[in-house]
This record gives sequence, structure tokens and C-alpha cells, in this order.
Amino acid sequence: MANRLHLTTSDGARLGGACFHPTPASERWVVVGGATAVPHTYYHPLAEWLADRAAVNVLTFDYRGVGDSAPDGLRGYAAGYLDWVTDLDAAIAHAAGRGPTVVVSHSFGGQAYGLGEGHRRTRGLYAFGMGAGWHGFMSFGEALKARLFWHVITPPAVALWGYLPARRLGFGEDLPRGVYRDWKRWCGFPDHFFDDPGLDAAARYARVEAPVVGINASDDAWSGPESAAVLLSRYPNADAITVEPSRYGLDAIGHMRYVRPACEALWTPLVVWLEERFGGPSRR
Repeated sequence: MANRLHLTTSDGARLGGACFHPTPASERWVVVGGATAVPHTYYHPLAEWLADRAAVNVLTFDYRGVGDSAPDGLRGYAAGYLDWVTDLDAAIAHAAGRGPTVVVSHSFGGQAYGLGEGHRRTRGLYAFGMGAGWHGFMSFGEALKARLFWHVITPPAVALWGYLPARRLGFGEDLPRGVYRDWKRWCGFPDHFFDDPGLDAAARYARVEAPVVGINASDDAWSGPESAAVLLSRYPNADAITVEPSRYGLDAIGHMRYVRPACEALWTPLVVWLEERFGGPSRR
């Protein structure tokens, strides 16, 4: 059962989320850093499973402008990806102030971990589906869809609405204009934000001492192994693991199924990793 949670970031933003607590109580914490346009409720099956199987507290949250952290309207709402980095730092601070903490991420959450300061207070990152998102790493058909999305479909929609109306376009939560701008810009670079001259991403990643594990499915069109290597190679202490869906009895994993109950077979190695990072299994 989840308990509702509210966080306040270092710059005063108010975030909504939830905490899952094991029985008996534990001092160990997992923060779930989610993907772009995905509400924190999407991760509740994983959070509940981890609280039960790994005996850890699990915190899920929405980045500002999304889901339970959204304002009444997004038109004119100023928020970009670096604000979301601050949001992840706030979630980590909440957990780390209560016990040893690790981050389990999906897509953007794994990128944000290296850009912020919260990693200094954690024991590691376990990242599902983290990748650069550049069309050059995709199949021809997927690359065509990505370029149509960035250059044909979304620009007029954002100009009309003042934000990215993702719900109307059928792919997730609406996004602040600044997040859309950063997402489009960084996905246009082969080396993602490491190619952005206005961001010292390489220097930020070089400061991460905590161990990182990257899990990427061979059929993940947006974050396959080549795409993942762009980011994982910048973390000083990272292991890259490519998973084949058939090995886990799955027809497909893609980019969104890592954290869904159908992919529970992928979660068992995560429990082993958590025990290693926390120094052994929790007492139940």
C-alpha cells in the first residue's frame, strides 16, 4: 500500500509522489527516477514488488510539471530538464536523510543522476533503458518516426498549445515547453547532452563515484546498447548489460516494459544488486 508523499525542492518547487514501506520496517531506501512523460504511478508495481521482495522503502515521484507535480496549466510554465535534475536530487535527499539509498531509474532518470549532486548521497544507480535517443542509433523506420516527431508533428503542436500536449498526441503526460525544448535539442546530438556546449555534462559525470549498472534490451528502439554506451561510457564506474527478451521468456521488452510486471524476470537480478549495495539481505 502506498502512502502519498510531498517533497519540496531546493528552489521551492512542490512535488507529488508516493512511498512504499516494507513490513517489518527497514532503513534502506530506493528512489525511482522515472522517464520523460511517464507518471510515477507507472512504477508502482515495481515499487510494491521491491518493498516486498527486497524489504526496502521505495519512493516514486513526479517531476515538476507532470502528474501529481503539475500546475493548473502548463502554458507559460517554466521548467526544463535541469529543473528535473533538481527534482531527482530532492527525492534522493529525502531518502538519504532516512537511511542508505540507491536509485533505480528508467530512461531519463539515469541521465539525470549524473547531472545532479544527489549521487554523492547514494550507493549506486541501476538504470533501465538509459540511452542517448539520437536517430542515428535507430533502425531506418524508427529513425523516420523520430524525425517526423521532432520536426513535423510536435513543433506546431507546441506553438499552438504553449507546451507539448503529449496526451493529445497519445504518448504520455503533457510536458512543459522547456522540457520539450531540451529533449528535442539533446536527442539531436549523437553524444546527447555531451555535445551541448552550454552544459558541462562530461565534467558532471566524471564526478560520479558510485557504481552504475545499465540494463538495455536488444529490441529497445530508443535506447539500445549503442545508444546506452554514449552515457554509460561517461560514468567512471559503470557496467553495461544487454538483455535479450527471449532469454527471459518474453516476446519483446522495447523501451517501456522494463518496469512492468510482465518483465518481473528482469527484477530478480536487481534484488541481488541491492543486497550487494546495502551490504547483505535485509532481516525479514
